[in-house]
This record gives sequence, structure tokens and C-alpha cells, in this order.
Amino acid sequence: MLRQSSALVHAEEMRKLGAKGSAEIAAEIRHQIQSGELSAGDRVPSTREIIRRWGVAMATASKVLAVLKDEGLVRTRPGLGTVVARPGPSRPRASARVRNTEDALTQERIVAAATDVADQEGLGQLSMRRVAVELDVATMSLYRHVRDKDDLITAMVDAAFAEWQVPQSKAGDDWQEALADAALRFWQIFRRHPWLAAAYSLTRPLIVPSGLGYSEHVLAILLDRGLQPTTAFSMHLILFNYIRGFATSLEMEATAEADTGVTADEWMDVQKPVLDALLADQDLPAFRAVLESYEPRGFDLDLDELFATGLGYLLNGFHAAT
Repeated sequence: MLRQSSALVHAEEMRKLGAKGSAEIAAEIRHQIQSGELSAGDRVPSTREIIRRWGVAMATASKVLAVLKDEGLVRTRPGLGTVVARPGPSRPRASARVRNTEDALTQERIVAAATDVADQEGLGQLSMRRVAVELDVATMSLYRHVRDKDDLITAMVDAAFAEWQVPQSKAGDDWQEALADAALRFWQIFRRHPWLAAAYSLTRPLIVPSGLGYSEHVLAILLDRGLQPTTAFSMHLILFNYIRGFATSLEMEATAEADTGVTADEWMDVQKPVLDALLADQDLPAFRAVLESYEPRGFDLDLDELFATGLGYLLNGFHAAT
């Protein structure tokens, strides 16, 4: 008997799996999360992957993720997709709560609470009142530790940049590798805090102590390369704005999804017929050839991969200039 082709085997598997409904698929993913197979921050299957793996329609795949979101098991991270949510702290009963007094309130606690709000909901949802609710204190008590919202955001930026640690140099590292390592570590801070790019301007930068550590490290690498100080500083600014520029899409995507309830993948799926119609009407062979190269899976935007690729191009440009 002739063996079935891999395509036919795959089609048969998809037909069998297609019998599963959204509740069953959600139960499988839920089990992976609750068993620890998927940890906080790990990606869960996207709608496209659910469609491919279980052979269901887009509506079913979307419902699977909606169910898991409603249960608080997953959340969307711009550029990453849907990931396992961090477990929220259990809220004590009112009678068992420890009353927050002015003595217990610190700037560090306020900044941490504000950062969590901005990380989860965006900078537009941040307010002194919102932070006070998170801390279970009177709004006016916050002003004993921060002057106003602008002062709070400055402190948040300082705390975020403080997460960057000077990389340990490794034997054989050259200056491009050292810059790439520093930039990738800085990029991860922007990934963790999607609001950060919008909060920090290149032309009117916030002067925060922790931000100087990254700058000092990058400048030292460039000066050791033998560059003139002015050239080194220009390259440092170009590299910083490359990182920040890429990160500006993070909060924009989070806001768009919150407003529409549609993920980036789902939005692209909806737009594909529109794009196909445009390609049919216009003579765009190069664009068509690129899109066809991604078939049948379609193009999946991976910001981390795109960032790393662009970073390599940028650093090669630096090398050519020196």
C-alpha cells in the first residue's frame, strides 16, 4: 500500500482536530498554563496558530483567546502576541487589610504601583487618583512624595532605566558585539514597559540618574574605538533613537487593541482581502512576489527579530563610517 503523502496526512489530522470546539481548545491551553507547562510571559498559540493546529475557523480561534483573557489567564503584549498573564496578588478581605498610613507610603511604592498601571493599561490611563486606588490610600497623600504627575512619570522613567545593568564583557567581544549586547538589553526594558518610548523624548530628554549608566557604557565603547567625542556622541544618540523609535509602536498597538478588541494578527487577516484587491488592480510585481513568498502561512511580524536585524545593519553602518 502506498503511503499517504505528508500533505494528505496533515489534512486528515486537521479534519479530525476540527471537531473540537473553542471550549475544548481553551481547556487544553488552560491546562498547559495551570500545570506550569506555560509560565508567566510565555507566548500562547496565536489565532493563526490555533487555526493551523486545530483546523478551526477564525471566529473559533478568536473565541478561544477571548475566553482565556476573560479568565485572566492570558493578556496581549504588543509585538509579542498573547502571553500567559502574571498571577495577580490575592486581595485581602477588608476586615483583614493592613491600613496604609502615611508612614508606610514611600515614593518607591508609588512609582511601582504607577509603573504597573502604565505597563498594564498604558500611560493614558495613569493618574494620581488611579495610583491612589491601587495603593488603597487617599489621593492627596501621594503629593507628599511626588510633586505631580509629571514628577511621577520622571521617577518611573528613572526606575525603568535602572533595570539596565552593565553587561559583563566576554573574551573575544569586539566593539560591535558590545554595542549590540548593550542595545538588546536596553530594548528589553522598552519591551517590558511599552509606555516608556512615549514618555522619553530625544529632543527634550528627562534628566534621570539611571539613564546615564547606559550612555556612559556606550560612549566608552565608541571612544575606545578611537572616535572623536562628537562622533561618538552622535552615534550614541542614533543608536538610542533606533531603540526608542522601534519601541514607539508598542504602546500604540496596545491602545489600538484595547480600543478595538482586535489583535495585530487579526487586523492583518481582515486587511488581506483589501490588499489582494489592490494588488489585482495595480501593477506591483515586486510587492506581490514578497507576499507570495510567505504563503501559505502568511507574514507574522516578529518585532524582536526585526529589531535585531535592523540593529545589525545599523552597526555595520557604524563600522563603515569608522
